[in-house]
Amino acid sequence: MKSVQYAPWWVRILSALCLGLGTMFGYQRIVKTLGERLGNQNLVPAQGASAEFAAASVIGAAGFTGYPVSTTHVVTGGISGTMVGSGAGLPKATVWQIATARVLTLPATMILSGGLFYLLS
Repeated sequence: MKSVQYAPWWVRILSALCLGLGTMFGYQRIVKTLGERLGNQNLVPAQGASAEFAAASVIGAAGFTGYPVSTTHVVTGGISGTMVGSGAGLPKATVWQIATARVLTLPATMILSGGLFYLLS
C-alpha cells in the first residue's frame, strides 16, 4: 500500500492554499481555545510537548496506513489527555463546543461540497 495516493497538481495547490488561508485567518481562535480554554489551567510547555509528540505519532501512523485524521482533532485530543493526566480537568462548556463542532463539521462539509459540485458540473 502506498503512503501517498495520486492527486492532480491543481488539487494539491488548491488544498494547500485553502488550508493556508484558513490557518492565516483562524489561527488565533484555535490557539486561544487549545492553549487557554481547553483545560482548567493554562497549558504548560511539558504538556504542549507531550501533546505534540502524541499528535505527530498518530498523524505519522495515519500517513502510512491511509487512515484519514484531522490534525486539529488529534492535537485537541493530545492536549485534553495532558490536562486530564495532570489532574487539571476539562471545562464542560469548552468540551461541549468542540464536540458539537466535530459532529456538525462532517455533514456541513458534505452538504456544501455536494452543492458546489452540483452547481459546477
